[in-house]
Amino acid sequence: MATALLSVSRFLPLQNREMGGFTINFRSPYLGEVIGSKSFVRRAVRRVHGDSFVVASVLGQKVKNRETVVPDPDYRIAIVLLGLSGGLIYTNNLLPAAPIGLLGLLLLVQTSRVRFVFDEEALEVKVGEQLQDSGENVFVGGKNRWKYSTFVNWELWWPNFPILVYFKETQTKPEGQVHFFPVIFDGKQLYDVMVERGGPSKTSGPK
Repeated sequence: MATALLSVSRFLPLQNREMGGFTINFRSPYLGEVIGSKSFVRRAVRRVHGDSFVVASVLGQKVKNRETVVPDPDYRIAIVLLGLSGGLIYTNNLLPAAPIGLLGLLLLVQTSRVRFVFDEEALEVKVGEQLQDSGENVFVGGKNRWKYSTFVNWELWWPNFPILVYFKETQTKPEGQVHFFPVIFDGKQLYDVMVERGGPSKTSGPK
């Protein structure tokens, strides 16, 4: 953003200049405070003493990068499934206990290693405490990284105890690709960052 301060009166010698924060101070027949931001420019003029005025201008645009967010792991779903499996085993219902127990163990392992990483421009699935690359998506191909600008919609089921997160994006294929992930992260943190980066969900959100 370029800003020009013009005066029909003679400028006095330059007194000081501060480049940090885009601030420049001049001695001039007028005092102007120009505040520049992303959305507006405001100027205020006042007399200091006699015929002497000071010109102060603040130039530039405030830029704030969004921080990278990694929701905390949440083991509740895995624990519930393992507890249910244990209850079924206790009551001699071994047939349903086996698959439920295996699913619980799988989610327990995945919760400890899989991370959703929300950086400035995209959601990416990474693994491990060092946030290593997770490779290509084994179901639909391509990198497990999707730009927010390609999100069509998303949902989180269910608000009070989130179990599944869904989103649809057009990066993988133009007609749209849907993704489902178990909520093995803090549901509130996940919801808040999805709203911030992907836009509001239509029907759900932790209460």
